[in-house]
This record gives sequence, structure tokens and C-alpha cells, in this order.
Amino acid sequence: MRTRSKICGITRVEDARAAVDNGADAIGLVFYPPSPRAVTPSQAQQIAQVIPPYVQIVGLFVDASLDQIESTLQHVTLDVLQFHGQETPAECASIAKKIGRRWYKAIQVHPTLDIQAEIQRYCQAGASAVLLDAWHPSLKGGTGQQFDWSVFPKAQTALILAGGLTPDNVKQAITTTTPFAVDVSGGVESAKGIKDHQLIKTFMQGVHCGSANED
Repeated sequence: MRTRSKICGITRVEDARAAVDNGADAIGLVFYPPSPRAVTPSQAQQIAQVIPPYVQIVGLFVDASLDQIESTLQHVTLDVLQFHGQETPAECASIAKKIGRRWYKAIQVHPTLDIQAEIQRYCQAGASAVLLDAWHPSLKGGTGQQFDWSVFPKAQTALILAGGLTPDNVKQAITTTTPFAVDVSGGVESAKGIKDHQLIKTFMQGVHCGSANED
């Protein structure tokens, strides 16, 4: 099975087009104002207009309320919700059910974390996937750091690998962890929130090569 890919932290229409043109399966829009990659609902709407069918639009939220998410959805259609804060399994499931969207949870891999138990908690609550990201004491993703890939579980669950991925290491990352998907943001940027189209192209080439080796 080929490895899927998501280019996250898209802030410009031209960057969304570059992600799609190079074969990304999904783009990520960040609705978390403190992030340098955050977009307004109006900006998100403009970006979403250039996304063709079969490419998913993922909305990233950090401890957002139901009202905040519903307000965002009045402006832009999101295919999947990515919960990236301290949301409990029950909170994720409740919000997703009320607004009728699939969802997955991002988990920061702290050295003391029981990864398998945490994955199970969210999957039992209805998560379509779980994203494993590098742990940082204050930042919510986009750190440019990677965790120890040797702890990445071999599971039937759809697991997404994030954290410190770049065009230079994504092939090795896929070979090492065999994830369902990879998620990149800072690794394909020329500046925070500004994607480098050549880096996107090279990253996606690495994804395809890694998937071929996996087979």
C-alpha cells in the first residue's frame, strides 16, 4: 500500500496548487492564531477553491470549541478535523459527531508516553487515524524536530508520521516506520508559512520512492 501524504500549514493559493500538482493527497489548514502558519476562514476559503476532488482539506484545531469550529465551517468546507491540542477522546468524538466530520488526533511522542495505550484511547473513540509528532514543551507541531522513529508502532491503525520530515529524510522515514501517511510543514518551507515549491516536489519524489521500496 502506498504511503499517503499531507502538506500542512498552507497559507497561499499558489502553495496549495504546488502541493496538488506534485501529488499530495491532502493539504492542511491551520486554525490556531498563535501559529505562524495560521489562516483566517476567509483565507482558507480562497485556498479551498483551488483544491480539486479527491484531495482532502484537513482543518487543524488546537483546543477549539464547538462554536469556533462551526464558525470556521461556515466559511470553508473541511473534509477532516485534526485535533492538535489537549482534547480528550470524548471531546474529539463529541465535536466531530455534532458537525458530521471524520477526525484524527495528533499525539506528541513524549519519552514517557505509552504510545500504544494512547493510540488505543483515541481509536476506540472513533478516530480515523492517529498522527504521531515530536514532543515540544510549548509548541503545538511545526517544530522541525523528529522523535525516535524506532518507537513508531507497527499497527493496523492508520498512523501518520510527522515531525522533522524533509526531502532529505522522508524516504528513510517511510522505510523505517511504514506509516499510513506522512505529514510535512516546515520541512518544505523557505520561511514559516511560505512553501518552497521545489522542496515540495523533491519531498513528494521521496515519498514515492519510499513507498516503492516499502512494496
